[in-house]
Amino acid sequence: MYKIQVENLSLQYSDGTESLRNVSLGIPQNAITVLFGPAGGGKSSLLRCLNRLNDLAEVHTVAGRILLDGENILDPKVDTISLRRRVGMVFARPVVLPLSIRGNLTYGLEVMGEKRRSRLDDAVERSLKQAALWDEVKDRLNDPAIALSGGQQQRLCLARSLALEPEVILLDEPTSGLDPISTGKVEASLQELKKSYTVVLVPHSVQQAARTADYAAFFLQGELIEHGEGKGIFTAPQNKRTEDYVTGRFG
Repeated sequence: MYKIQVENLSLQYSDGTESLRNVSLGIPQNAITVLFGPAGGGKSSLLRCLNRLNDLAEVHTVAGRILLDGENILDPKVDTISLRRRVGMVFARPVVLPLSIRGNLTYGLEVMGEKRRSRLDDAVERSLKQAALWDEVKDRLNDPAIALSGGQQQRLCLARSLALEPEVILLDEPTSGLDPISTGKVEASLQELKKSYTVVLVPHSVQQAARTADYAAFFLQGELIEHGEGKGIFTAPQNKRTEDYVTGRFG
């Protein structure tokens, strides 16, 4: 069952750059879908279309549809604030709020009007456990978030998104600046999170793509070249360009 369906999506920026060309792709529910390929292929642009963050960029034209549970989220009538609560985003570089660890997690809920201490406490513990960070910070929730290590800050950003109980989690190279141990913790968290969420990941390497993907889509210069089950894409790709990229012969 597809949680998201991308239909004939094209995107052109105001400087004339055509980032996506006629992309159609189904993103299954409760699975990790990996978008991979060389830089400039359109992966991050597609990711940002999935929660309308591209509205904040210099976009000239967008054509096609993106259906979330059957609703076209590109419709101008869609409430983007509500959409971004349903579709959370974690970026490559962790950006923590100048608040305590706890404050980072409760801020979004408090802005939306949640004041019950018990609900806030439950959200803090639940999201930190989901992000595999609870055991490391449970005794110092009032410490400044900036005091955490880079890997911990990135997992805090993931937890901050999870605190809002989204339906979809988008991750744009979330481990690109992390050490192997922190990277492993994030990847392990994603395998657990897919049981409850739909996960879309732009990985920082082909190796990470192969490790994490239930489904994979290879992008090149704005075009979707090949997509399917991750195991098939990385062991027996059907397109020569995909094969060259996966095996390191691309260039």
